[in-house]
Amino acid sequence: MATKKRVFISFDYDNDEGAKTMLAGQAKLPDSPFDFKDASIKEHLTGDWKEKVKRRMDNIDVVVVLCGEKTHTAAGVSAELDIAKEKNKDYFLLAAYSDKTCTKPKSALSTDKVYKWTWDNLKALIGGGR
Repeated sequence: MATKKRVFISFDYDNDEGAKTMLAGQAKLPDSPFDFKDASIKEHLTGDWKEKVKRRMDNIDVVVVLCGEKTHTAAGVSAELDIAKEKNKDYFLLAAYSDKTCTKPKSALSTDKVYKWTWDNLKALIGGGR
């Protein structure tokens, strides 16, 4: 089997932690193409939190941005996406819920699509299929 991709999950800590837990759990499935390595930091936007995120992103292959109903208001998610882009990390936006309106972080490009979260889609997206 190919080497598993190392994934950083960016998410709105205050509103979408349950979705992040479910996504991280999928990494444990036998046919998972990824290992969950790190996630958003629950800290106020002060001090060196951005430096911590930059260091965490040094050793990952792809950033999954979980998009929930209030992601457009989550400054931390927007900053994490900016860091991913600065580091030229592969990333994609994933709808955290199939039954809710999921919004993009403010730093997302207009061309960034929010993908539907299904197991087959997730495996393809992590493999670079977008």
